[in-house]
Amino acid sequence: MNPTDPHRRARPRTRPLVLALATLTAVSLTAVSLTGCTAPGGPSPDAAERPELQRFYGQKLAWKKCGDLRCARLTVPMDYAHPENGRTFVLPVAKAATADPDDRVGSLVYNPGGPGASGVSDLKSDGGEVFSGAVRARFDIVSFDPRGVGGSVPAVTCAETDEEDDDGPEPIAPRTAADRARALADADDQAAACARGSRGVLPHVGTEDAARDLDVLRAALADRKLTYLGWSYGTSLGTAYAEQFPHRVRALALDGAVDPSLDWRQRALSQGTGFRRAVEEYAESCADIAGDSCPGADPAEISALIEELYERAAREPLPVSDEDAYDVDARTLLDVVTGAMYSPEDDWEELSQALGAAYDGDATELSRLAESGDQDTDSHRGVRARAATGNDDDAIIAVDCLDVPHPHTAGPYWKALGPADKAAGPYGTSSVVDELTCKNWPTGRNSDRRPHRVAAPGVPPVLVVGTTGDPATPYEEAESLAGQFPGGMLLTHDGIGHTAYGRGNTCVTHAVDRYLIHLKHVRPGKSC
Repeated sequence: MNPTDPHRRARPRTRPLVLALATLTAVSLTAVSLTGCTAPGGPSPDAAERPELQRFYGQKLAWKKCGDLRCARLTVPMDYAHPENGRTFVLPVAKAATADPDDRVGSLVYNPGGPGASGVSDLKSDGGEVFSGAVRARFDIVSFDPRGVGGSVPAVTCAETDEEDDDGPEPIAPRTAADRARALADADDQAAACARGSRGVLPHVGTEDAARDLDVLRAALADRKLTYLGWSYGTSLGTAYAEQFPHRVRALALDGAVDPSLDWRQRALSQGTGFRRAVEEYAESCADIAGDSCPGADPAEISALIEELYERAAREPLPVSDEDAYDVDARTLLDVVTGAMYSPEDDWEELSQALGAAYDGDATELSRLAESGDQDTDSHRGVRARAATGNDDDAIIAVDCLDVPHPHTAGPYWKALGPADKAAGPYGTSSVVDELTCKNWPTGRNSDRRPHRVAAPGVPPVLVVGTTGDPATPYEEAESLAGQFPGGMLLTHDGIGHTAYGRGNTCVTHAVDRYLIHLKHVRPGKSC
């Protein structure tokens, strides 16, 4: 809390959903398969070889009407290595059925991102209308809450931590011994709170197991092969499925790709650099999108204004006129700025007005944007906001820390700060600091996992969509992932903002639709 004003309150520090793609997960390589140990990245054999899994694979979904959708619940083993122990997750599933069942191809399952996004809440928010009419005519649109997320029972739940802090603003890049001790203490407190609140769930919410759940869902939907679209983190889930079940894939479209070959340092640097470039693009293109709202007359002036606001906020919170508003420290400012990079066409004008007002001495609008970001989370497409599911922030940390190996001592994190600062300034250093929570995270059975290139022999051609100006999943990761799949196809969206499909580009829509419906390949070098 700002010690100079006892009436103002400090904003709780969180990793916003998808905004924390500095911690986007990699898909783990070393897997305990459905029949035991296999070679790293090897496919899982048929569930028939594990009789104890048959009760899960043989279940029928009991669909019930829920508004305009149909809803059901799917039961999956908590531990696929020991499904006989009786512990399970029960996962919500929702379906928007096609209006033309006679022309139906099957189910199209999607994941909206995160990790930590509720697929059921996302589907309820628009009924699947983000998909084109052509796709909705040929598929039942299906989504679910991954294990530990949203309405999953049980779900990841982090206990409350002590928010009281009278040591002044927390720096984005802790450089002094005192600042680093404070950052470590905060991270350790958060990890302990999650372990305390989740009661043994944390080791079982990794993407590898979520991909196994996806195969159980495929069977329960009576689809012989999976048709899937994943945005953002959903690309990690799709990649994990392809590695374990390559011969059960009909079509995989992965938009806003995560490269599983990057380690935690490379991942933090990749996203930090992506946001730095996006903010530079904001300064360059502000006048075209936000018009007179831009807080400067030219790109140099806008960049200088943002830099000065960071410097002011690092010394003390930016002043607000509403005594009930959150303090706007440097981290809060960074969260607001990076959040607006996801959907320029929707958010740049509002961001511009808030930055201009803050520069003139009133950061109330920035505080309001920060608070709305805590309550509502940008969707994977950046097209609209949807209601948060309640454990978004908790789940994103839990999945990331389980999926990606992290050092258990502080030294490597501090060593990574310098290169991150040089490459991406506050966007890079904040990405590194976010990783500290994983230092003492309880690991699961895959504690020896490593970053890796995709190993999915026999998978049919996978479509990867990359946006050249994507801030959270930089285009270079899409290029890399497409090259790792045998027969992988890259569709380039020449634009800004996070992800491409569903944001109104007819070229992207047409190419993805033809692939999902007709399995039409995208030619090499295809750009929209």
